[in-house]
Amino acid sequence: MAEPELLDRDISNLRELLRIAWIELANASLTPFERREARNRITLCSTELRRHLAEAELRKSRKQPAEEQPAPSPVKPKLRLLPDGY
Repeated sequence: MAEPELLDRDISNLRELLRIAWIELANASLTPFERREARNRITLCSTELRRHLAEAELRKSRKQPAEEQPAPSPVKPKLRLLPDGY
């Protein structure tokens, strides 16, 4: 797999882990220890997701200028009219 595809897959996996962790945290039958573990998982996944999203944004911003830059226009020469004596 190419690097951007791996990054996209990691981002979607982290989002899914966060979704599951939030669902677990909403469970009323959790012990205080289990709640703390769920919150720790949410913190770790959120940090990792932010890092991956920043990396994806950086990769996107590096790639865009090269693709979107218009071709340089030809330089217009500076012409002078010379008197008849030359």
